[in-house]
Amino acid sequence: MTRFQPGISSAASEGRLYVLKGTALCVVREGAGVRVPVGPAGEGAIHLGSLAGVACFARSLGEGEALPTSTEAVSVRQLFGALPDEDFAIAGLALGLTAWDRDHRFCGRCGAPTEPSKTERVRACTRCAFHAYPRLSPAIIALVERDGRALLARNARVNMPFFTTLAGFVEVGETLEHAVAREIREEAGIEIRDVKYFGSQPWPFSNSLMIGFTAHWASGEIKADESEILEPAWFAPDKLPMVAPKLSIARQLIDDFVKRHA
Repeated sequence: MTRFQPGISSAASEGRLYVLKGTALCVVREGAGVRVPVGPAGEGAIHLGSLAGVACFARSLGEGEALPTSTEAVSVRQLFGALPDEDFAIAGLALGLTAWDRDHRFCGRCGAPTEPSKTERVRACTRCAFHAYPRLSPAIIALVERDGRALLARNARVNMPFFTTLAGFVEVGETLEHAVAREIREEAGIEIRDVKYFGSQPWPFSNSLMIGFTAHWASGEIKADESEILEPAWFAPDKLPMVAPKLSIARQLIDDFVKRHA
């Protein structure tokens, strides 16, 4: 059971500090490991909740603002496995909420300043009362199988050597299953069947909720949209290329595929 309890406000003025510089978290080095610093929350800090009874706060550093004493900024992605799982999850929450707080300081409807609520996670316009809640962009990610092999490809938009499963954002008016079929058709040129839910993962690096599926090939041959994917191919479980890191639900899908065909 998780020890983290989400919360909107707190009487505490200090606690665990999830201080961000861009997409990097300020952490303290301790031997071969790292930890989240503890101290005064500071002006403008967002209360996230409490971990094991200790208040947790998030704050994003301004342009040119110094890092907290004795800390260094490390990309949140690089902290997977270095921070405890709960700390890593809270860092992701901090990343998403500080971005939301920064991007909605002014009303998107009338341009007036907004104020944070003390009772719910929302910024309200001081003029027209428009409410800006944190938003998630749902995205699907799917592992497609054909004759015991998995469809994997490299992402054309990210300069990374590893192969991964295909993914894309859900469009207005679509079901998740329709989004899976459309994305696979658009990116790989094939039709699929037997779309089944696998699991989900918050993905704070773009304020997304990644919703994982498995599916089977139905027809067609691979014809890649090279603006989206590179080197798509069907891979046997014992002949996989370099694949996505364990941080991602893509790797969970791949590991599940390998396990099922062991």
